[in-house]
Amino acid sequence: MPTLLDNAVTQFSRLPGIGRKTALRLVLHMLRSDQEDVNALAEALTILRRDVKYCSVCYNISDTDICPICADSHRDATTICVVENIQDVLAIEQTQQYNGLYHVLGGIISPMDGIGPSDLRIDELVKRVEGGQVKEVIFALASTMEGDTTNFYISRRLQQFDGVKLSVIARGISVGDELQYTDEVTLGRSILNRTPLT
Repeated sequence: MPTLLDNAVTQFSRLPGIGRKTALRLVLHMLRSDQEDVNALAEALTILRRDVKYCSVCYNISDTDICPICADSHRDATTICVVENIQDVLAIEQTQQYNGLYHVLGGIISPMDGIGPSDLRIDELVKRVEGGQVKEVIFALASTMEGDTTNFYISRRLQQFDGVKLSVIARGISVGDELQYTDEVTLGRSILNRTPLT
């Protein structure tokens, strides 16, 4: 394989879920594409990496300092849905069953992976609840031991705030499943049928 082709295949295969065979197909497709299309893709990726921001309120991905969800005055600002990552925000938004705000932790507590509470945006969540406007915090983390541990840890931190309801999405989602791979109907029902966190 020519060096230029091999270098391109190597870069594509570094993407998650892309093996060398798929990477080769993508590279060959790019070689057959118009130069303008290839330049447009390269420019879109460069701009994305350079200009992407994280919302200063919820840490969702955004083009601006405050994401469109947090900036939307029609959203219920008294409810915060706690999720592990940005993919979970996208998955819940696709259900069109939730109208509150989000808080992206950036992971879940996992001692085996060296991730502790201080590695996540838990303090930032506590500060948001401390503001007094929040009436409910919904935990929408994976139904795994790590997800449950994170739910428990955060709920202990939030117990000090009287009048704040803590709930967890209904377990229509199988144990061990990740939200981003759950179908929209099941995920939507899980949000609607959330239960108090005990």
